[in-house]
Amino acid sequence: MSNLTKGIVLLVVILAIGAGLVVWKSKVGGNVSAQSFNSIKKEEIEMLLAEVAKNNPAILKRLKDDPEMKKTQLESLKQLLAFASEAQRQGIGTDPIGKQELENIKAEITAVNYDREVNKDKGPMPAFGFITEDQVKAYWEEDNQPKAAPSMFGPAVDPRTHEQEFQDFLNAKIELMKKGNPEMNREISDEEKNQARDVFAKMRIYNAEYARRAAAGELDKTFIDKINLQVKLQQAQFLAREYSEKVAKEMEVTDAEVEAYIKANPDIDPEQKRAKAQGILDRAKAGEDFAALANEFSEDPGNKGPDGTPQGGIYKDVPKGRMVAPFEAAALALQPGQVAPELVPTDFGFHIVKLERALEKKGGATEETYDVRHILISTAIKDPKNPMGRDTPVKDHARAKLEEEKEKKLLDEIVARNNIQVPADFDVPEPTEEQMQQMQQRQQQMMQPPPGAGPDGPGADGPPPAPPADTKKAEPKK
Repeated sequence: MSNLTKGIVLLVVILAIGAGLVVWKSKVGGNVSAQSFNSIKKEEIEMLLAEVAKNNPAILKRLKDDPEMKKTQLESLKQLLAFASEAQRQGIGTDPIGKQELENIKAEITAVNYDREVNKDKGPMPAFGFITEDQVKAYWEEDNQPKAAPSMFGPAVDPRTHEQEFQDFLNAKIELMKKGNPEMNREISDEEKNQARDVFAKMRIYNAEYARRAAAGELDKTFIDKINLQVKLQQAQFLAREYSEKVAKEMEVTDAEVEAYIKANPDIDPEQKRAKAQGILDRAKAGEDFAALANEFSEDPGNKGPDGTPQGGIYKDVPKGRMVAPFEAAALALQPGQVAPELVPTDFGFHIVKLERALEKKGGATEETYDVRHILISTAIKDPKNPMGRDTPVKDHARAKLEEEKEKKLLDEIVARNNIQVPADFDVPEPTEEQMQQMQQRQQQMMQPPPGAGPDGPGADGPPPAPPADTKKAEPKK
């Protein structure tokens, strides 16, 4: 089901660059009812791109040079907004955790952007580094003041104390973290909790300061609009992800549907290769040289050595359990020198199998292995839309096509139902020479070796070379 939202990657990356969300959630893991997700304006997209130009101009260059990429991104954005709107229609995000996370998104984006804006000329500093300990202390001490009284942190309209707000914030983060990783069942440490508490307070301090200054007309309207748009798109991403998980079951393709698809598309039906495979099997059973037949007919990529020399279909020293079950069962049912009397079909094609050495512990080894030759007549499919992609088994190909069809149908329905409006095109700003130079400098800094590395430092010889590819794994077991 991830296909339903994976197309939004670039625009989400663009958004993340603009927002710079590097707060506690990366380590450990608003009023939503008034928000509308069914449209975005051309000016809003261009506003985001202008911000991206400061951080990653290479993305802009790709967009500017590739009209098809722009079209794809607009379509992806339309799908993102459609999913968010549908989630909103169905009440997703109105539960306590969802509402809290939408509030968190707004607070995080606002605080990070405000921090960058008001401190941009003060030199390098970690996020929220200009907020003092006294300010944080004052924030928590406000819990001891009458709740009805306004304060430096804004009017007291929320009945919760700051401590209660923090607990709600923390609980939502932990729940979402566990949902994303069910194996994550540990308790967070006191250090992590204290770090989260400190970041939470600083975010709320900047949020309140931002709200006061915005209300007083002290902040640039373009800056406010940029924050509002980033909030909207980040909240849309969250809602879209929640909705896609909800409908994932509906988008699953059954084995029966896969079989029906294959029968309806005889050009990909594996049975069309059976006759060819059977003819080769008959020749092998009649006594023709098996290795020669393998070199002539086998479509197994593993039948080529590192220099491209055919290997006669041999797989030596195969541990039991390495190959797919039907193949191994057929091989181990033979005596050395025998050819399996029938074709062995797997998801990869039709196999002609000959056992060379029976299963044994060879040369004092602790693991039993065997030697086997095989000829593969592949039934894998190459997707014409992806000529550079790998061949895939017929069933996988059929399943992917059916998933694509189901997803497109769902997307079309949701886009139409929610009246999603996106511009037909947008202008991509030209990255300045200075912006490109700054990006190149950042890349060069990232590529520099750490202190102590190099010919005279630790690790001078570098990591050990990677082991050669194990062709036994390549085929037939994937």
